Amino acid sequence: MWSWLQRWLLRVLIGLAAVLVAAYAVDWSVYHVRGAPQSSVTVNRYMSVPLKGQKEEYDFLGTAVVPCAEALFPQGDEDPCWLLRRNPNKWEHL
Repeated sequence: MWSWLQRWLLRVLIGLAAVLVAAYAVDWSVYHVRGAPQSSVTVNRYMSVPLKGQKEEYDFLGTAVVPCAEALFPQGDEDPCWLLRRNPNKWEHL
């Protein structure tokens, strides 16, 4: 029974990996065919500063306009715009 289950699990993992590789390849191709479309998103920047006694201080650093890639996956060393729009808060740690 275990060998049947292991073979089935291996096939599912290989299939999932193949789908992810194909999705990235299609995203990369579309991104470059469209001329590497970029946009920008305004994000809120925060800093976490460690204090004595295992405490932390949280400081608002302001807003910043961050360039992003109009793609499903990160492309051109930039995060995808949909991800930045969904998570507009960026944390910096000391």
